Formats: sequence, C-alpha cells, structure tokens
Amino acid sequence: MRKAFILAFLLFTFEFLQAQKKPLDHTVYDSWQSIGERMISNDGKWVVYTINVQEGDNELVIQSTDTIENKRIFPRGYNAVITEDNRFAVFKIKPFFKDTRDARIKKKRPDDMPKDSFAIVELGSYKTIKLPRVKTFKTPKEGEGWIAYHQDKTVDSVRTRTTAPANNDKKVIDSLKKKIDSLVQLVNQPPPAPSKKKKNKDNEEIEDMQYATGNDADGDETPGAAADAGTDLVLRKTDNGSEKIFKNVVEYFFDEKGHKLLVRTAKNPRDSLSKPLVFLHNLRIGVTDTLSRGGNDFKNFAFSEDGSQVAYVAERDSSAKALQKYYKLWYFKEGMDSAKLLVDKNTVGMKIGMTVSEFGNLSFSKSGKRLFFGVTPIQPPRDTTLVDFETAKLDIWNYKDDYLQTVQLNRLQIDSRQSFLTVYHFENGTLKQLASKELPNVIQTNEGDGETFVGVTDFGRRIEGQWTGNTVDDIYAINPVTGEKKLVKEKLKGQVYPSSTGKYIMWYDRPAKSYFVWDGITTKNITAKIKVPLWDEEFDTPDDPTPYGVMRWIEGDSVVFIYDRYDVWKVNVDGSGAKLFTLNGRKDKRSYRYVQTNPDERALKPDSRILYRVTDNIGKGSGLQYVDYKNPGTIRIFAKPGIFTTGFPAKAKSVDKLFYTKESYAASPDVYVSSGMNDASDIKLSSTNPQQKDYNWGTAELFTWKAYTGKMNQGVLYKPENFDPKKKYPMICYFYETHTDQLHSYIPPSPTPSRLNISFFVSRGYIVFSPDIHYGTGHPAKDCYNHVVSGARALVKAGFVDSTRIGIQGQSWGGIQVAQLVTMTKLFKAAWAGAPVANMTSAYGGIRWESGVTRQFQYEKSQSRIGATLWEKPNLYIENSPLFHLPKVTTPMVIMSNDADGAVPWYQGIEMFTAMRRLGKQVWMLTYNGEAHNLVERRNRKDIQIREQQFFDWLLKGEKPAKWITEGVPAVKKGKEWGLELVD
Repeated sequence: MRKAFILAFLLFTFEFLQAQKKPLDHTVYDSWQSIGERMISNDGKWVVYTINVQEGDNELVIQSTDTIENKRIFPRGYNAVITEDNRFAVFKIKPFFKDTRDARIKKKRPDDMPKDSFAIVELGSYKTIKLPRVKTFKTPKEGEGWIAYHQDKTVDSVRTRTTAPANNDKKVIDSLKKKIDSLVQLVNQPPPAPSKKKKNKDNEEIEDMQYATGNDADGDETPGAAADAGTDLVLRKTDNGSEKIFKNVVEYFFDEKGHKLLVRTAKNPRDSLSKPLVFLHNLRIGVTDTLSRGGNDFKNFAFSEDGSQVAYVAERDSSAKALQKYYKLWYFKEGMDSAKLLVDKNTVGMKIGMTVSEFGNLSFSKSGKRLFFGVTPIQPPRDTTLVDFETAKLDIWNYKDDYLQTVQLNRLQIDSRQSFLTVYHFENGTLKQLASKELPNVIQTNEGDGETFVGVTDFGRRIEGQWTGNTVDDIYAINPVTGEKKLVKEKLKGQVYPSSTGKYIMWYDRPAKSYFVWDGITTKNITAKIKVPLWDEEFDTPDDPTPYGVMRWIEGDSVVFIYDRYDVWKVNVDGSGAKLFTLNGRKDKRSYRYVQTNPDERALKPDSRILYRVTDNIGKGSGLQYVDYKNPGTIRIFAKPGIFTTGFPAKAKSVDKLFYTKESYAASPDVYVSSGMNDASDIKLSSTNPQQKDYNWGTAELFTWKAYTGKMNQGVLYKPENFDPKKKYPMICYFYETHTDQLHSYIPPSPTPSRLNISFFVSRGYIVFSPDIHYGTGHPAKDCYNHVVSGARALVKAGFVDSTRIGIQGQSWGGIQVAQLVTMTKLFKAAWAGAPVANMTSAYGGIRWESGVTRQFQYEKSQSRIGATLWEKPNLYIENSPLFHLPKVTTPMVIMSNDADGAVPWYQGIEMFTAMRRLGKQVWMLTYNGEAHNLVERRNRKDIQIREQQFFDWLLKGEKPAKWITEGVPAVKKGKEWGLELVD
C-alpha cells in the first residue's frame, strides 16, 4: 500500500510539473543558443568555442580539457585562433549588439559605426590584453611567437573627413514598383578611398617604410596615381609583448612557417612625395627589404612553402585615366635586392594577344620550382567616341550561344575576369600556358609538382546543358613542362579523380556505373568485380545515378579507397582486385565515412589511423571511431552511434583527442571531448539552452506504416513532451523528399526561411509528421499522395490524431506538392505552400534568375521527375500541375511567393492565386519584397512565423483569425498596418 501511494504521488508530481511547463512563443527566438566555431589546441589541453544566440551578443569560451571547471567566458568574442605553441587564444570582439542596432537606426556612416576590438589571452593564467578598433589579425599557420593585427582608422581621422553621408539602406525590390533590366549588372568596383588619418603619437617603435633605404625594384618610377590610405599594422612578439608598428598598411601576409611578414602599404596621405610600397620583414633577424616602390596596384601575393620566394602581380606604369592597363608578374627570392619583373605580355612564351591577368590566382608548387599564374586576352580600349544616349541597349539571343543570355549576364563578372592557368618553370626560365578557352579547367597534381596535370572541358557541348542540367566532358592528360595535351576520355558523363601524384587519372562513368583508371597508356575498369552498387542505391530522379564517391588515394597511388552505400573498398589501381576495407557495414546497415582531421593531408599514409563517422541507418544515430590502416579490425570508439547525432570533429595535432558536438531532438547541441579510451571518456564541456527545461518540448521517433505503394515506409513523428495517447491532437504534415536521417537532429525554435518551425508547433500542442517520399518517374504528385496521405491516415488509425484537424506545409518542392495534394484529397483542413510551381507547362521554359539557367532540366532530368520534354509527354506536365486541377480544391491555402525569387518565378505564385481567386477558393498570398526563394531577412522570417501560427491555429485549433486573414491589408496601408491583430 505504501509503495502504491509513493508511486501515485510521484506520478502526480511528474504530471503536475509537466503541466507547469510553458509553450514556446515568438519571444524565445533571439536568445536561443547554438554552438558556433570550435577548435582544440595542438596539445589537446585547451578548447575554444563560441555559444551564439540568434540575435544579440554571443559568448566565446576558453576551457581546459583536463579540468572542465577551468574556463573563462569572453562576451562577444569570435574568429578565434589558438597559437601553434598552445600559449595564446587570439580573437576579435564584436561591439554590443545594441550599440550596432542603435547606430543603424541613426543611419550612421560606416566609419562611425561601432568597431570590433581585439583580444590576446594567455591560456592558463587568462591574462588578457584588449585593443580597440582592430579590423583583422593574423598568426602564422605553422610558426609561433608572432601576432599581427591591423587597426581601423582612428577616431580622430574619422572626424576629419568631409565626405557626404552615405546611404546605407539596402535597395529593396518592391513588387508594386518592380522594374527589370537585364543589362543592369552588379560588377564590383574598386572601393572609395578611405579618409585620411592623423599620425600616431604613441611611443612604440614605428617603422615608416616610405624612407627605408635599399634599392628599388625595376620599373618603379611611375606616375603615381592616387592610392587608398592604409592604417597601422602592429606586429607583436608574444614572448615579451614588444610591438613594431608599420604605417599606412593595406595588406599583410605571414609565410607558412612564420619567418617572414609581407606588407603592402599605401601612399602617406600627408606626403605628396611618398609612394606605395611592398616590403618583406624578416622576423628572425628583424631586417626589412623593399621589394617594390611605387605603382598603382599590387595584388595576389604568394609565398613559396619555405618562405624564400614571393610573387605578386602589379600595375605600375599607367596613368590614372589610361584606357588600357597591363599587369605584370613580379618575383623576389632571398638574396635579391628587390623584386624583379618576371613575366609581362612581351615575355618569350606568352601567346600573342595575351597578358598577365590581375584576377588569376598565384601559387608556388610545393617544391618552389614552379609558379602558377593566370593569363587573359588583351582587351581593346573602351571607345570614348560613343555617345551613351545615342547607342541602342539590347540583349541578342543566338541559338548557337554556349549559354543563354540570362546565364551570360549572370556570369558577366566571372567571364570578364576569366584567366587561364599558366606555369613558369624556374629551372629553365620558361613559361607554358596550360589552360585556354577550349580547355579552361586544369587540375594540378602532386601539389603543383606532378608530371601530369588533368584538363577538363565541355567546350562545344554546353548548349545541351540547357535541358540536361549537366554537360559531358573531354578529359586530357597535360604535360606541364611541354604543354602537350593528350585526349584520355571523350564525352565523359561523370566525375574525375586524379591520383595525388598525377600518375593515374581515374573517373567514374555514370552510364557504365564503374570507375576507370588511365595509367598513361591504357584504360582499365577497376571496379568491375565489385558486386554491390557503388552508385546511389536510392537515386530516384530520371538520370544516371551519381556515385557515393572516393575516400582517398594511398600515398604512392597504388590503391584508391571507394565508397559504397555502407562500406569502403580498397581497390588496386592496376585492376588486380578489390576487397572490403571496413567490416560488416552492409550487414549491420552502418555507413562509414572518412573524417579528414589534417587539412593539409593529400593522401593516406600506410601507417595512418583512419577516423570514421559511423551512421546507423536503422536507428539514424551517428558516432566516431578510429581504425588502424594495417589492421582495420582494430577499433577505438570515441562515440558510439546511439540516440544522438555526432558532429564532425576537430582533432588535436599532437595527441589522440577529439573535440566534437553531440545532439538529439530533445538535447541541445553541446561540445564534448574524448580520447577514445572508452565510453566514459566522452566528457561534456558545455550546457547550452538551460531554459529549455522550462518549456514543453517534445520527442522524435520513427513511425512505420505501409504506403499505398504496398511497401513499408517511415517518417519522423514529433510529439509534445506532455503527450497523452488518449487525447486527439491536431497534426501538421511537413515534407520535402526524405527526412528520417534527421531523426536525431536538434531543431531549435527559430524563425525559419519558410520551413515549418517544428519545435514551436510541437511545444504548442501539435503533432508534426515528416514522412519520407520515394519517387518514380512521371508521377511525382501521385508518389507524394501515396506516401503522405497514407501516413497521415495511418496516424489517424493510431488513435491520437484528429482526422478533422490535419494541415500540410511545404516549401519549394514541398510547396508544389502541398498545392498538388489539396487537388487530390479533402483530408487536409489547412495548407501552406511556400514558393510553389503552379503550372509546369509555363514553368518549363521559365528562368531561375539566381543563375540564369532555364528550368527545363528540372523536369527532364532532375527533381520534378517528369523524365520527358513538354512535347513528348504533355499529359504528365498537366497531371502534375496543380493549376489544372484547382476546381477540386476545398482546403484553404496560403501561398508565399516572393518577387525576387531566383529559383521559382514569382508569376507561378500569381498564377496559383489568381486561379483560386477566380474559382472562389479561400486563398491568400504573401509576397515579401526583395526576398529570395527562401527568406533571408530575419524581420521577414519572424513575420512569417507569426502568420503561419495564426493561420494553423485558426483552422486547426478554432482560435480567432488575424485581420490579414479576414480582411487583408490594402496597398494604401502598406508599411502602416500589418494585420496581425486577432479579430472576432
């Protein structure tokens, strides 16, 4: 009797506490936390991570992994680095969110906006140095002992400016005042010159390189066009805190080892005789060499790996108003007095009509024996005799063009800056142009030192990409010394995987469903004997399936590791065979995927240990484990797959210690550290969102039923934390392709881009159901019906879903399927469709404005899954277009269709709305001005969450509707009223 009483009391107490929990509301969003950047020191003793809020001030945490209570919190810290010697954490500090917001309200100039600060924290003692108004900082990638930070303009220099205030307001497209001009292009222009600054009066050592001694670089006597004024760069030695200041700095770079500091300065704005400089400061001996003095522009700086060589491009000879400007390649090596001119348009080996590109990337090969840069055709000078208002403005579409005009206009900046890879060989002083208009893409091998590079081109075959979505490529082997090119594979539909050294060229052929290797002479199918699919087993669009991909090459290139759905195969590239490298993945339904913890890794070493992220395809959890390359059966578990998902980890460089996140639907993401000895070594370091315990949260589980296809199917079922199986709940079905892999993903309450705010609705007493949808070809509407409607009715049979209170919500592809379903069933009482296509026949030839491509490929080869042209099977386009079936609709529906949608044309929403309105259906449309396919601006995201709740609460809970639902908001009241108030 006593035990029964105690049990009853505990049950009553639990239910009482559950009843006291609050439902989530729209005020909780801003303070909800997430884990942001994270890193671990090389010795594994310290971690740094940020805890971000959705809107407001974040926190940066520095924490010991040995004693987790040993930590410090730095408000608003971000962009952190732990120095290579494990001694310091260096980071920036944002201004207070409130201060920035107030400044935006007051429309302050950029120079007057609150600025970032900078902090250096000694690990262990937490001794902290904070400095105001710092733009950027850098530390050497592998070296130690130095930090450089670039200061913003001083307050005094900002106050002296005389320029007019800038208009910082974003230009917004208004659907009622929209104007489209295909010629209007956003091409980046050089920034306006910053305001001058006063001379620094501090007592620290200041080096003004304007008067440094030493010989100038060749060709430095230039007209000296007006240059941007730089600001102070401070070089700090970490062991004693001494600092050196360089004036008027624009750019700066450490070499990889931390032995050199390369600096570009502007003219001193207070000295008419000064010139821009490029100089190199030797950190070991404190000596500074001037590489170039004078010039109009310097850019694309590159160090060799050992820091002994420097290269950059510069334009040094033109007047400010010159109609043609030529960039040249400059080079410096230790022992030289200054940089020398290495390559210009007249250099032997440069093709006629070509010159050095200002936009091409510069890089040295790993050995430093080769220098890569870009060349570009010389452009004719602008014709200044043309009168702008007397010349026609039009776009000319030609059926022979590689790309549609809309694509060309979208690519205008890319194409105008296109450059072709060229190599300079230091051993013999020759250069070879490797890429060209006909062969634009060249892949370097062996970190630039390979004997064979790989060229990839779709030249001459780009038109068909309009309807296929992809093009076939020709693959070439390129000799980087002679420039000779050899055709290896013609018309490849697939992916190319050069070996790490370039000895082999491997590719996956999608139609053949196999990997092939070219060894310099012959081509072999190296996976023909593997009996399991190496391609996506669940691929369900009308095209050849894509591969699971390649894990890594082994050092020396004799073996390549290739994925199937679950396992990794060790494949000999000579074609002699392949064997499983992982154990029982397919049998246990666990997928193994390699985690690269060394960013510089190019190939696996034979003595390496391999870190996998392991996913349980049945329970949907994921974990981490190590295996030894030589003995793959030897396993060290860091985190077993369970009722959580594990984020990708960071690894300490010197020890086996991992730093990663874990989460589940019920548990907010937190950071953990583990040395992988056993499960107990998994140590939790953070505790985000403690306020969640005060709210009615929820649970996530897999729900299994038989779909109308006759096959078993699954979906994720979200229930309120206080779920009572005896009650009848309203339910919202939310879907987009498949979702069950996200079973253990945490879903914070957040104003979404237009997806369903799942945790919000669950907290407020809704069941949310997210079913997987599996498609065939030609009937996507029917496929959606077979999975969604069957699942919803199966849940009604389970007894806790009210069949008269079911809604549906979807965005993009989910949006069109929402619009389709309401024409096929009366099951749903409320529908919300974000960015739906109403009419496949008109959308087929429409444009995706974000890229300029036409939508044809989506229907023939991709997500829309028609699998035929509009002329071949017009009946399928009509069958799957909601517009043609709208007379059957009985469900009230809200459409979101934005006037700057770059994926689904805005007119699709208008077609849907006007047709339903013509038919007398209950329909509303929300058009967010200037917004994209998915909402970007947070203010709009917040707005749509409120409206979505009001809509579903009205129809599924019987609550009062909002004014925008019952009356709307006339255009004359736009910006004055929003219609969010509830009405009787």
